[in-house]
Amino acid sequence: MLATTRLLARRTLGAACALLLYLNAGLSAADESTVSSGSALASALSQSRLDAWQGLLMQTSGSERERLQRVNRFINRSIVHGEDAEVWGEADYWATPQETLSRGRGDCEDFAIAKYFSLVRLGVPSAKLRLTFVKALQRQQAHMVLAYYPSPSAEPLILDNLQQQISPAGQRHDLLPVYAFNNHGIFLGSAPQRQSKQSPQLLSRWQDVSARALVDGSTPPMPQG
Repeated sequence: MLATTRLLARRTLGAACALLLYLNAGLSAADESTVSSGSALASALSQSRLDAWQGLLMQTSGSERERLQRVNRFINRSIVHGEDAEVWGEADYWATPQETLSRGRGDCEDFAIAKYFSLVRLGVPSAKLRLTFVKALQRQQAHMVLAYYPSPSAEPLILDNLQQQISPAGQRHDLLPVYAFNNHGIFLGSAPQRQSKQSPQLLSRWQDVSARALVDGSTPPMPQG
């Protein structure tokens, strides 16, 4: 208990120092891209985001809807949109929450993945969450959001980095669902049934980011026995 208290104290102090540096520099979240990646300020900001995320994951009280609101607000405010080629030097890379928050930048997939893992760690059943590929009609481009299903047949709520507000899917006329997935399988559009035909490439990518999340601490190890 004492060791845990000391760890929390160190994290709080580190976050406070990083925040002070942040404010003294007069930076907004969108301005962080101008900070040299190897600078002391960049390192402090990175650690501040990670410490704040760990603090968020300790807030297990409240309803699932309240936890959705906290996670959606935190991730959207903590990450600046950036394409994979700019952030990771790859055409398409799925980052773990630890990686995304360390950099403070990511694309729509990174936003959705960070929300998924965060909510699972906060006790929201993974069966209620689906990483959903959609077509953003106004932008005419592929996009990913996180969908939350209060029950298998319920209308999902959409957590999106393009909008701060969580909205029912029926109100998101700008999004056309294509397919979705989670730890339990692949779903066509918003259909409640899993597809019998799986995508080896998609499953491989999901298994890869899940394995890396386990290694870097983004997700805790499964209990033994």
